[in-house]
Amino acid sequence: MNDALATEIANAAARLVVEEGLEWGPAKRRAVKQLGLPHRTQLPDNDLVEDAVREYIGLFCADTQPTELRALRQLALVWMERMRDFRPYLAGAVWHGTATRLSDVYIQMFCDDPKSAEICLIDHHVEYEPRSVTGFRGELVDALSVSSLSPELAEHIGVHLMVYDLDDLRGALKPDARGRLPRGDLEAVRALLARPDA
Repeated sequence: MNDALATEIANAAARLVVEEGLEWGPAKRRAVKQLGLPHRTQLPDNDLVEDAVREYIGLFCADTQPTELRALRQLALVWMERMRDFRPYLAGAVWHGTATRLSDVYIQMFCDDPKSAEICLIDHHVEYEPRSVTGFRGELVDALSVSSLSPELAEHIGVHLMVYDLDDLRGALKPDARGRLPRGDLEAVRALLARPDA
């Protein structure tokens, strides 16, 4: 794939991610369609899309995105504390800092018994929707999706509690190609929120 085309697709995808709250995979596919390219066109990698998203946010959302990101991280922390028995880790755009108020929160839980997280929600009378979402290895993973009010944003945000086996935690904390941790635990999220630039 030539660099100019990859960049064009990534930039179109970034606009969809920021303005419509699409996840990166669907945003890349819709960008290909919007640009009138064949549906088999090779998609740019996520690093290129992430760079484009950061650039788009810097150009068009620099005044609002930091506040929205902080509110989403605070909401994530609330749910991580509620689900602390299931080894919760924050992942996705809220963890990496590219989220806006249209982004959902993705919390990955690593459980001894995958049904125990669902039982916990039932015991606490939390309404949730069971679904399958794409996991960090590209596989389908069970998720318990809730709609949760963010007091700071004064709107409901989708929170997806992704249920993994405890064994899946092995290798899940290796740094990515850029040397960053792909997910963060409770302490890491607290540390992010404590930073003055957060």
